Amino acid sequence: MDSGPGGSDNAAMTPATDPDRPRPSSLSDLFLSFTVLALQGFGGVLAVVQRELVERKRWLTQEEFIEEWAVAQIMPGPNVANLALMIGGRYFGLPGAMAALSGMLAVPLVIVVLLAVLYGHYADNAAVAGALRGMAAVSAGLIVATGVKLASALKKHPLPLAWSLPLALLAVLFMVVLHWPLPYTLASLGGLGCVLTWRRLKP
Repeated sequence: MDSGPGGSDNAAMTPATDPDRPRPSSLSDLFLSFTVLALQGFGGVLAVVQRELVERKRWLTQEEFIEEWAVAQIMPGPNVANLALMIGGRYFGLPGAMAALSGMLAVPLVIVVLLAVLYGHYADNAAVAGALRGMAAVSAGLIVATGVKLASALKKHPLPLAWSLPLALLAVLFMVVLHWPLPYTLASLGGLGCVLTWRRLKP
C-alpha cells in the first residue's frame, strides 16, 4: 500500500534526522550529558545509561538502546565508551563522537585517579572494605533491575518470546554457570540470534 507523499521519507527517518525526536542540541550538550552520566555510574554504568538515554533524555527508544548496546558489546573496548562514540557520531559525526567520549572519560578519569590514591592509603581500613562490599551488592541489584527493564523490549522483537527468552536464558547459563568467555557466548548465541532474526525478516 502506498504510504502517500513523503511516506517513504518518514519511514527512512533515523533519530538523527527526525525533527520530532529529542536530540542533543550541541557538542557541549553531548559532552556535559555524558559527563553527568559517567559521574553517576559508580559500581556499574549500564543502569544509569539506560535511564538517562532512554527514560530521561529519550535520545533512544528501548529497542534502539538494546540494538546499540549489543553492537557496543561486541566491539573492542569498554561498552559504554563504544556507545558514547556511536551516539555522538550519529548526531554530529566525528566531532560528536569525540565530544561524547571525552565527556565519558575526562572528569571521571581525574576522580578515579584521586580515589585510587585515597584507596592506597585506606585499603586496610575495615570500614572502607565494608563500604566497597556494600556498593558491590547495590551494583549487582542495579544490573538485574536494568535487565528486567530491557527484557520488556523483547515483546517488540521480530523473534517471538518462545525463541528470544530461551536465547536470553542460555546466555545467563553460559556466562554464570558454565563460565564461558564473553566472545564465545556472543559468537554462538549472538550468531544464532542473528540468523533466526534474519530468517524471520526475510521476505
